[in-house]
Formats: sequence, C-alpha cells, structure tokens
Amino acid sequence: MVYFFSEGELYKMTLEQSQGMFVSVLASSSSGNATYIETPKQKVLVDAGLSGKKLAELMSSINRDLNDVDALFVTHEHSDHIHGVGVLARRYHLDVYANEGTWQAMAPKIGKVALEQQHIFKMGTIMTLGDLDIESFGVSHDAAEPQFYQFHHEDKAFAILTDTGYVSDRVAGTIKDADGYLMECNHDLNMLRNGLYPWSLKQRILSDRGHLSNDDGAETLMEVLGQRTKHVFLGHLSQENNFKDLAHATVTETLRNHDYGVGHDFKIIDTDPAIADPLIKI
Repeated sequence: MVYFFSEGELYKMTLEQSQGMFVSVLASSSSGNATYIETPKQKVLVDAGLSGKKLAELMSSINRDLNDVDALFVTHEHSDHIHGVGVLARRYHLDVYANEGTWQAMAPKIGKVALEQQHIFKMGTIMTLGDLDIESFGVSHDAAEPQFYQFHHEDKAFAILTDTGYVSDRVAGTIKDADGYLMECNHDLNMLRNGLYPWSLKQRILSDRGHLSNDDGAETLMEVLGQRTKHVFLGHLSQENNFKDLAHATVTETLRNHDYGVGHDFKIIDTDPAIADPLIKI
C-alpha cells in the first residue's frame, strides 16, 4: 500500500517499492516451512509449519503483520507444513486453500476451521486473487495429494518446489524459466547414507516419493533455469543430513561446471529454519 502525505511529506513506501512481487522465505527446513509473497493487492502465505507465535515473530522481522495476510496456501499435510495452519486460520481469520485430499488428511490435525474459510484448490488449475494468479501442480511425495504452487504477477513468476522425490518432465515444463525459485536441497547423499537414520527412513527419503538431494536440486535447476531467472532460494534442508554451506557449494559448483552464470545472471540464496530471509523483489 502507498500512503500519501500532505505538505511534501515522503511516501511511507515509494512507488517503486510498492510495485511488483516480493518474496520472503520465512523459514525452510525439515522442521518447519513458511513463505510469504506480496503484491500491491495481495499478501499470502504458503504453508505454516511453525507455531503461530513464531510465524508472527518472523513476519515482524520483515516488517509485516499476520493481520494483513489475505490467504494461506497449503502444499500437503505433513507437520512441518501445517503445524500453525489451524491457529492462523482461527486467530487471523485467514482463508485457507488446499486440494481435497490434503484437506481430508490435515483436518484432524489442525483443529476447527470455519467452513467459510475452507477453500478447495484443485490440482492442475489456476486461480486468481486480486492481482495474483496461482498455479497448482502435483508432485511425487508420500502425502495424500501433494501439490505446490507457482505465483504469477504481471510478467513475473515465482515457483516453489520442495517435498518431491523426483521432478517429472511435466513439472519441469510447468515451472521452466521462472523469475525466482524456492528449490529443495534436502540432503547430502553421503551424509544421509552414512548417518544415524534407520534404513527404512533412508529408503523413504531416497525414494521417488521422498526428497530431492543437493545434487537433485542442482540437476532440476539446470532443467528449469532460464534467461528470466534472477533468484534461487535453496530450501527444505535437513537439519541432520545437510548444511547450508554444503548445499550452496554443491549447487554452485554443479551449475558453474555447466556454464551457468551463478552470481552474475542470478543469485543463490540460503534459507534458514528460524530466520526469515529479507523481502526480495522478484
């Protein structure tokens, strides 16, 4: 919103700052995930995998308020994506969007949400809220009906892709040449294979319905990066089987070895389990 003041006072926010699409990855890890997206007419969240109190603190850290958020989009019913959904819906009267399978799976976990706040967002469709178009697409993960989202505002696109065991040609085509990405780099293969997780959990993570490794994330980026791409967030890092520096170095090295202009054509941005990334204009 732009505030005008009389007698030559400055805008609260300049016209340049108020236009366009802005993104902050509030938190991203295997323990909790939430992303904030803002346009001149819409303020939305994707997932709420932390407590309501923590999410309010993260929003405050980027000078935003949960009271101003219009809608919450849920990707799937795992706790690191829905922990705060019920609280936010009740306390802040948020409209919550998810597909039917996800609603059925998460309903017993999030408590009562008013019927008028529950919205079905069918997989593979596009809906419009004000000046924001939201495109849903299915992924391969061990959840009821997992889907992620690509956000479009004017000529800009921001795609979120985490919690998938592999990336199909269909998904890659859907999100190709976006202006910004939140891309999963869940684990380092050697750390996972040699770590303390039981073999059954390792198999789950490594399966086609598990998570992308650092190498998988880099390979996916090579499929989808385009001339428009300027920002790549590396997200959903395992706190047991990965490190920020390792994920960053793996992706950077792989892309540079294939002549991608890391640091020149686009930036790679780390995310954190408990510290919000600053708002970035996409």
